[in-house]
Amino acid sequence: MISSQILQSTIEELHTITHVDFRITDTDGNEVAATVGAAEVSPEAVSQFVDSPADSQVVQDTHFFKVFDDKKLEYILISGGKTEDAYMMGRVAVSHVQNLIVAYRERYDRNNFIQNLLLDNMLMVDVYNRAKKLHIDTEVRRIVYLIETKTEKDSTAKEIVKGLFGSQPQDFVTEVDEKSIILVQELDEKDTYDDVERTAKMLRDMLNTEAMSNVKIAYGTIVKEIRQVSRSYKEAKMALDVGKIFYEEKQIVAYNTLGIGRLIYQLPIPLCQMFMKEVFGEETPDTFDEEIITTINKFFENSLNVSETARQLYIHRNTLVYRLEKLEKSTGLDIRVFDDALTFKIAMMVVSYMRYMDRES
Repeated sequence: MISSQILQSTIEELHTITHVDFRITDTDGNEVAATVGAAEVSPEAVSQFVDSPADSQVVQDTHFFKVFDDKKLEYILISGGKTEDAYMMGRVAVSHVQNLIVAYRERYDRNNFIQNLLLDNMLMVDVYNRAKKLHIDTEVRRIVYLIETKTEKDSTAKEIVKGLFGSQPQDFVTEVDEKSIILVQELDEKDTYDDVERTAKMLRDMLNTEAMSNVKIAYGTIVKEIRQVSRSYKEAKMALDVGKIFYEEKQIVAYNTLGIGRLIYQLPIPLCQMFMKEVFGEETPDTFDEEIITTINKFFENSLNVSETARQLYIHRNTLVYRLEKLEKSTGLDIRVFDDALTFKIAMMVVSYMRYMDRES
C-alpha cells in the first residue's frame, strides 16, 4: 500500500496546480491525506457511498470517487467545489492515484519476486512466468553483491545503495534478513570481474564515507540466466562467511578468489577434528604462544624465506632457525620444507574455521 506521505504530497501538488481541495479516506471513512481547505466528511457519508454501486457521486458541493486497486476498493477520494473543475480534477486525481497504486504494486511485486528468487522459493516454471509478467529480462548477465553493515537494519546504508542503483529498472536492491543489503546488478556483455571489483570498491567507499559504516562486501560469480541468480547469491553469502574466517582484514571478498578457504569451509567439523588429531596429536596450533604464532605467520608471508623473515622480525637468523626447530620438535613438521609448510598452513586455517563455527553455534 502507498504511504500516506506519498498520497499527501500527490494531492498537495494537484491542489497547487488546480486550486481544488482534495481529501482521501480509507473505506471506513478514516482520513489518509487532505489538503488544507478540504471539507470535512462524515464516516457515515463515506460508508453510504462505499455501499452504493456507483463509482462516483456528488453530495451537495462534494464529489465522491472510488479508487480501486486491481478491482478491490482501496480509497475514497473527495474533491470539493461547485465548479465543473472540481469534478474533472477529481477524475484526474483518481487516475493519478490509481497509477501510483499500480506502480507501487509492481515495485512491491518485483521486490518480492527477487527475494523469492534469491531464496529458491519458486518452481522453475514460475520463475520464468513471473519474470515475463513483471517485464524482467531472463537472459542477461547479472551478479549478486552482499553488503554487511556494522549495525542491523542500517536504513542509511540501504538508502545510499538504492540511490546509486535503485533508479535503474534492471537492478534490484533488497534484503532477505536484517543483517545485510543485497544488490542484484545487471551487467553489460563487456563487463568483467575487474568492473565488478570496481563497483564493489565504489560501494565500500561511498558507504564508509556517507553512512559512516564499516562495511564488508562479498560477491558471487557472473550468471547468464535469471534462474542462476540464487546461485550467485549463495556464492556471495559463502564468500562473506569465508572472508570473516580466513581473510578478516579484507573488506571486499570475491567468491572466485576464495581458494582453499572455500574447501575448508565445506568440511564437516568431525573430519576437521580427525585431521587435527592425526597431524598434531594433542598439541594443536591454537595452543602455541603468541611469539611462535607471529613467527609462523611472518614466515609464511615471506614465502618461507628465513633471512627476510628474520629481518622483518628484528631477530638474528639463528634465533629464527632455533624457533623453527623448536616447532619441529613439538609438531613433527619442519615448515622450511614446502610439504610440511602446506600441511601446517592448512591446519591453521582449519583451526580458524573450527573456532568460527564454535562461536556461531
